[in-house]
Amino acid sequence: MGEKMGCCKRTGPGYATPLEAMSGPKETIIYVNCIYNGTGRKKPDFLATVDVDPNSPTYSKVIHRLSMPYIGDELHHSGWNACSSCHGDPSTSRRFLILPSVVSGRVYVIDTQKNPKAPSLHKVVEPEDIVEKTGLAYPHSSHCLASGDIMISCLGDKDGNAKGNGFLLLDSEFNVKGRWEKPGHSPLFSYDFWYQPRHKTMISSSLGAPATFTRGFNIQHVKDGLYARHLHVYSWPDGELKQTLDLGETGLTPLEMRFLHDPCKDTGYVGCAYTSNIVRFFKTEDGSWSHEVAISVKPLEVQNWILPELPGFITDILISIDDRFLYFINWLQGDIRQYNIEDPKNPVLVGQVYVGGLVQKGSPVVAVTEDGKTWQSDVPEIQGHRLRGGPNMIQLSLDGKRLYATNSLFSTWDRQFYPELAEKGSHMLQIDVDTMKGGLKINPNFFIDFGAEPDGPCMAHEMRYPGGDCTSDIWI
Repeated sequence: MGEKMGCCKRTGPGYATPLEAMSGPKETIIYVNCIYNGTGRKKPDFLATVDVDPNSPTYSKVIHRLSMPYIGDELHHSGWNACSSCHGDPSTSRRFLILPSVVSGRVYVIDTQKNPKAPSLHKVVEPEDIVEKTGLAYPHSSHCLASGDIMISCLGDKDGNAKGNGFLLLDSEFNVKGRWEKPGHSPLFSYDFWYQPRHKTMISSSLGAPATFTRGFNIQHVKDGLYARHLHVYSWPDGELKQTLDLGETGLTPLEMRFLHDPCKDTGYVGCAYTSNIVRFFKTEDGSWSHEVAISVKPLEVQNWILPELPGFITDILISIDDRFLYFINWLQGDIRQYNIEDPKNPVLVGQVYVGGLVQKGSPVVAVTEDGKTWQSDVPEIQGHRLRGGPNMIQLSLDGKRLYATNSLFSTWDRQFYPELAEKGSHMLQIDVDTMKGGLKINPNFFIDFGAEPDGPCMAHEMRYPGGDCTSDIWI
C-alpha cells in the first residue's frame, strides 16, 4: 500500500541531490500535452515533441505528434514512472511518461525510451478499471514513488462528486493497485500533492468537485462554498490523514503546491488561485503544520470586464532546484513573476514579465490606477504573433536559466475567459532567466504556434523534459 523506504541504491534514474541535477544535461526536447477536447474539433488530444535545442535545424518546431486513440480525453498534467526518488535503483529507468486524462478518466502510459523524439503508446489504463477497483475518477497529478508504484490524485467519483476523491496507486506494470490513503482518510477535496519523506509527510491541495469546475467558473459557486480552501497533511508513506489546514478566505482554491527540493527542508508553497495569494506551509516545533500568506497579488480595478476588480488568478507555481527562486503565473493579469526565496518567510520580487492577459494593449479591458488614470500592459509580439490568452503552465530548465510557458488552463475555462484560444490555439514561449540578480526576458527566437497545427488550432498545457525537471523530481 505504501512506499518501501531505502529501496533505491546509488546507480539509477535521476540525480543523487538537487544540486547535482542542476549540472545535468541541457534540455534538447520537451514534451507538451496538446488538447483538442473543448475546441469544437473532433480530434484526439496528442503529445507534442518540441525541439528546444538552439543548434538544431528544427529548433522551435513541433517535430512529432503522438495522437491518443480516443477523442474527449483532456490531457492535463503528467509525471514519470521513475525519478530521483529512485536514484540508484538499477531495476528502474525514467522511461514512461504518465498522462492522466482529467475528463475521460483514462491514464495513458507513453514509452519515451525507444525513440525519445518520437515516443509511442505503451498502455492505456481504462477508466472502467479504475472506477471498478477504486471508485476514483478525474485523475490529475501524477508522481512516481521509490517503491516503483505510481500515485495519481483523483478529483472525484465517476459522477463528479468530490466525496469520491482520493489517490490512485498503479504498480510498476501500470496495473490498478488500489487507493493509497487508508480507508476513511480521503481529503475533503483533491488537486495536487507533494511528499517529503524525511519528514514522513505528504501534503495535498484542493480545488472543488468536478461537477462544479468542469462547467466553467461561476462566482456564486465560490459564495456557496463549492470551491475548496484546505491543505491535507498525511503521514508518509502509510496514508493516514493527520491534519487539515483551513486556509480561510485568503486561501481559496489552493492549486499547485511544491515543497522545497532539499529533502531536509520542512517548508513549501501553494498558489491560491481565486484569492491570488502564495501561502507558505511549514512544520512547527511541536511537529504539527501551519501556514501563512507569503505573497499577495493585488487585484486590479478595471473597466469593461464582468467584475470591477481583476484578480491575478495564480495557476502554476514552481521552485528552482536550488531553492533560490519561486516562479508563478497570474493567468488573468497576464504576468509571470520571479521571487527570491532564500529567506522563505520573506520572498522578494526580482523579476516580472507580461506575456498576455486580459489587460494587455488592444484588449477592451483597461486597468484604472488610484488617481483615475487608465493603463494596459505592454505585451510584445513574438515573430509577428500577438500573444493570446494568459500564461498558465511553466517549466524551468534544470540549470534554472530557461523558463518555458504555455497558455491553456482547462478547455471550459479557456472558452469562458479567453475564447480566442479555442479559435486560434495556444502558443509556447521561452523566457531567459537571470539567475544571479533575478530578471525575466522573453526569448524572441523561440515561438511555438499551436494555432498552426495540421489538424487545426489546439490548446497546450503541461510540459516535461525526458531528463526530469523541478516539478516531477522528488528526493528522499
